[in-house]
Amino acid sequence: MLDVLGDYPEAVEADLAHHYPGYGPGGPVAAFWRGEITLRWLRVMVQGLPPDGAMARAMAGHHWQHIDWAAAETRDMVERLFVAFCNANRDPKSAAVPYPERTWRPGDPMPEPADEDAKREQSRAAYEHIVSQVKRE
Repeated sequence: MLDVLGDYPEAVEADLAHHYPGYGPGGPVAAFWRGEITLRWLRVMVQGLPPDGAMARAMAGHHWQHIDWAAAETRDMVERLFVAFCNANRDPKSAAVPYPERTWRPGDPMPEPADEDAKREQSRAAYEHIVSQVKRE
């Protein structure tokens, strides 16, 4: 039975319950244990699960689908084309615009979070400057 459910039995069970709701409480796994379906039929249902379900996310380790990868590639290409256009049409005396970093994708190291304390301190200083300008007597 565990061979049918694979390495991620909870994800498979969630997908089965979602995609085959007609089997009642517990979904197809419970129906198998009640003797209502065969192990072969349960295996066929597991093998027929869609590539965007809980099992696929568990196996991949992320929720990205094909469209997400395509969007990231498109964004990177548009950004690079824009910078290339700006650099080709810039004043020869001005510095070239640097190319942007690649968009983050699953598997890449997580981007460093911005220093929140420095941003908060800078915002506080700007606020106090504005208040001092307004309160002049």
